[in-house]
Amino acid sequence: MKTGSSGNTVRLNGVRVLGIDPGSRICGYGIIETVTGQTLLNSHNSNRSNHSTPYRYIASGRVEMSHASLHQRLKEIYDALSDIIREYRPTEAVVEKVFFAKGVKSALNLGHARGVSLLAATSGGLPIYEYSALEVKKAVVGYGRAEKRQVQQMVMVILDLKNALSPDSADALALSICHLNTMRLGRP
Repeated sequence: MKTGSSGNTVRLNGVRVLGIDPGSRICGYGIIETVTGQTLLNSHNSNRSNHSTPYRYIASGRVEMSHASLHQRLKEIYDALSDIIREYRPTEAVVEKVFFAKGVKSALNLGHARGVSLLAATSGGLPIYEYSALEVKKAVVGYGRAEKRQVQQMVMVILDLKNALSPDSADALALSICHLNTMRLGRP
């Protein structure tokens, strides 16, 4: 169920990114896009106001799986992400590169969910990019060891959102922001 350096400029036209925070019970997703035709200034010291953010929030949410067997939950993830891709038509997808799990079984289940997420994005014809949690936190908060709460708050500030986000949605949106920031700085 869906519930660089200063002075360089890069033009990002019509890039819409789907961030996916995979999980075997809850899969977060977040979609943002660049503001079409806006030239972005590469600067680590940019003091943009919220109203001039180069990114536009499109959608976010969570795919909550039933209590069915793992293979049924994996199908639910695939189907829901495929529907999201068809509905919102992102141009790229981002998935967290490295994950943390508390045990071997959790790691395997999470690996399966991540694999299905990659499959859904690939089946949707999207190029896929991956970033570590450290890279995402650094890109969004400026500190690679930031807490989830800090990431959630910065995502809301960057995207000028008024309503609270679930942790899963915030993580997925943070992945999208990290990717667009990385592209803006001229790194593939």
